[in-house]
Amino acid sequence: MKINKFLSISRVLFFLITYISFSQNTQLKDHVLFYSSFDGKLAANVATGDAMIYTADNYKKADDAKPGIHNPDVILAKNKGIIGDALHFTDKNTSAIFYKAFKNIGYSRDSWSGTVSFWLQLDSNKDLAPGYCDPICITDVRYNDAALWVDFTDDNPREFRLGAMGDLKVWNPENKNDETKWKKRTVTVTRPPFKKGEWTHVVITFSKVNTSKSTFKLYLNGKFTGVIKDVNDPFTWEAENGKIMLGLGYIGLMDELTIFDKPLDSKEVKSVFELKNSIKTLFE
Repeated sequence: MKINKFLSISRVLFFLITYISFSQNTQLKDHVLFYSSFDGKLAANVATGDAMIYTADNYKKADDAKPGIHNPDVILAKNKGIIGDALHFTDKNTSAIFYKAFKNIGYSRDSWSGTVSFWLQLDSNKDLAPGYCDPICITDVRYNDAALWVDFTDDNPREFRLGAMGDLKVWNPENKNDETKWKKRTVTVTRPPFKKGEWTHVVITFSKVNTSKSTFKLYLNGKFTGVIKDVNDPFTWEAENGKIMLGLGYIGLMDELTIFDKPLDSKEVKSVFELKNSIKTLFE
């Protein structure tokens, strides 16, 4: 009798856990604006705006960008992804490779919130060429003017940073090197977990940008690593010029690029990190 009761309770618990997990996944799925799996194709699987990826010689010539990848050092690597294929930057990338941010990032001049999630695989102290490297930079102009990015520094060992730089004319009108202002707008991870042969999950959340209560957070492998707050610089874009820039100076693998229309909380970030088949799980 006790065994039967135990089995019944176990079944109920299993059902509840399964139901809660399914419910959470369904809710997260409803908040996906953009998702590129890089599985067999470069176009995004889900896009609220343009799904195509573009390449130009550099970002000064972005208006001349052509659909697709036109750099022999950037390829789709078959079966090299966290699940399926991945985007592989085999040598230092100096070309402009990007998705259009218009509608795909949910930008708003009034109050802008969201999450950027992706995976990287590299040994940051051995694989990268000299100089700074930005795996992702989201902006309509440049890295220091209304831009959200993560980068690897040129230190030895390399550090990993989140940067949230509002309008240049507001936070640094004379465009001078000001370490105090710079540090206030960055989160630095001195010993990031990037290793050869291992995937690292990177999540950037941002909330209430373009209000007096903006907040930016960085998570690595499901763990909160730092926050930028009490800055509140405006991010003024020409929205149709916004770009999700990929692999500036980067050498390594990238996979499962996803943008949500809300800032995920710590539990949601961890749940995305733990998804069995990564973001694909949300659409199964």
